[in-house]
Amino acid sequence: MARWILGVDIGGSGVKAAPVDVTTGRLKGRRERIETPQPPTPDAVIDVVAELATRWGWQGPVGVGYPGVVTHGVTRTAANLDPAWLGFDVAAALADRLSAPVTMVNDADAAGLAEVKFGAGAGVRGMVVMITFGTGIGSGVFVDGRLVPNTEFGHLGVDGQDAETRAAAVVRERENLTWKQWGKRADRYLEVVEDLLWPDLIVVGGGVSANFDKFAKYLQRRTPVVPSSSGNDAGIIGAALARAAAMRRST
Repeated sequence: MARWILGVDIGGSGVKAAPVDVTTGRLKGRRERIETPQPPTPDAVIDVVAELATRWGWQGPVGVGYPGVVTHGVTRTAANLDPAWLGFDVAAALADRLSAPVTMVNDADAAGLAEVKFGAGAGVRGMVVMITFGTGIGSGVFVDGRLVPNTEFGHLGVDGQDAETRAAAVVRERENLTWKQWGKRADRYLEVVEDLLWPDLIVVGGGVSANFDKFAKYLQRRTPVVPSSSGNDAGIIGAALARAAAMRRST
């Protein structure tokens, strides 16, 4: 099986990629990033993914994280992308464009795969919940290391509103919130998640994980809450791991 797999993380604001050593979780070099095209249609984003693969001179298997529900390579939701993604077989389209096998996975599920394998959730028994705060809010749920896919808990109702409209990282920037103000919103969201799932560990990922110390004291949960070990690279690493897992299943 291939040791190096190109991991791609499609986000609402940027698309990132790097080859990943799936035996260690190490990136081959600093990730490449291109702004998400506007409008973020499938064809436009596929062009960006192809450009990133070209930058790396990549020819080989590819794992891709997508910010929404993915079933059998088909994207089913598109909360922060173009509606044209709904029902689109992106895995097949990317495989054709890249002339390489492609595995698609929800982006928060991908980030969680990285953390459960190599990071903060490694070796943790019971339920680990990965929450990514970015353009939206993503969630990944793992029970004894096994993924429960496509949970989409970022769209839970919190005090009468969709959670990500109040507590996504982009909301902090858009509304010019202090870390205390945003941290209290994040805490309220995590309270709802905690009361619903009773997890053993919550891992916070996305870009805000680099500033975890600025809002951690406002997270008053009974569940331990820790930052992602891989930070904003977790989605890239996990996407590559998802492709590696698919390759193992096919042998």
